[in-house]
Amino acid sequence: MENLQDNYSPLGTLSPSVTLSLAARAKELKKQGLNVCSMSVGEPDFDTPQAIKDACIQALSDGKVGYIASSGLPELKDEIVKKMASHGIQTTANNVVVTTGAKLALFEVITALCGVGDEVIVLAPYWLSYPEMIKASGAKMVVVNTKAENNFAPIKEELEKAITEHTKLIIVNSPSNPTGAVYSEATLKMIADIAVRYNIMVLSDEIYEKLIYDKQIKHISIASLNDDIKDLTITINGFSKAYAMTGWRLGYLVAPQWLVKRISALQSHATSNATTFVQYAAVVALQGKADKEVADMVDTFARRRELLCKLLKEIPQISFIEPQGAFYVMCNISQTGKSAKDFAEELLEKKLLTVIPCESFGAPKYIRLSYACSEEQIKESVKRLKEFCQEL
Repeated sequence: MENLQDNYSPLGTLSPSVTLSLAARAKELKKQGLNVCSMSVGEPDFDTPQAIKDACIQALSDGKVGYIASSGLPELKDEIVKKMASHGIQTTANNVVVTTGAKLALFEVITALCGVGDEVIVLAPYWLSYPEMIKASGAKMVVVNTKAENNFAPIKEELEKAITEHTKLIIVNSPSNPTGAVYSEATLKMIADIAVRYNIMVLSDEIYEKLIYDKQIKHISIASLNDDIKDLTITINGFSKAYAMTGWRLGYLVAPQWLVKRISALQSHATSNATTFVQYAAVVALQGKADKEVADMVDTFARRRELLCKLLKEIPQISFIEPQGAFYVMCNISQTGKSAKDFAEELLEKKLLTVIPCESFGAPKYIRLSYACSEEQIKESVKRLKEFCQEL
């Protein structure tokens, strides 16, 4: 009899996040009354700014709870256009789609662009959901590995070597999860030149764009470099990281109109519009009414980064590159002789500390630490990590 499980869509073959088992085990240990520390969380440990919450409450009070256009609230799309202009990208509301989180925007772009027989270039280390999204589309992921000593930026020759007649898309993530690297203008120009030469679309994931800590480093949107690359770029952003709105689930994409039409049609059948009253709150965010809270949050993350990196330097068994953005430090644990998965599992069992093993990020010799937690927790966590490494 034919095996039915072999005949289903790629959507039915996605792998669950490898971090789920660690998270479940950590919860079990906490239920036992044990003091578990976590450096695994990928969300700001701050409340959403009050002005944003007030705008949402007002929208609810005003009865703004019905359907709106699938592509988004006109007022919000206008604010997104202004934001893009501030990054040097001239666009229109017709180029914008507001989505239920930036993750959905990424999924919709890959699904609308790619299918069986297509190839998507991903720069490793990469965010762990990219491979699953590509798999869901039926396309093939082609990995271009990067090196820590090059700030995890791709090498031109290696990127070009990965291109074939089937290449449909290159995914760029800066600032990066998990590395915290911010690509320089030279790196982005190199990627743009290659994309234009081979007529390949670029998906630019910029969800961490406000979380950059060195004053001499500026966020650059690849679509701002010239009109040729702008016509090939889909810029993805959202509100989760910069405004501490992870649970609000709101993101957006800016793309050429031909692709926006495809994505809008897809979204109209998938989710209709993103939550209406949340979009009214996002208008206030982009109008700058929460900028002080955002700046304070960024300053706090900068201090935590400095503290964490200082403490990690005291552990000779690991090495790392100081991150420029996001809120992660990726540590090379190859000197310990353990796989990242085994290292993370033993660390949790022996020291009650959760970290993320990076096999699913395309970096099997690394673990990821998040400094989206208090300074006290950073100190205690690194203390446990240091003890664990000394006992190996």
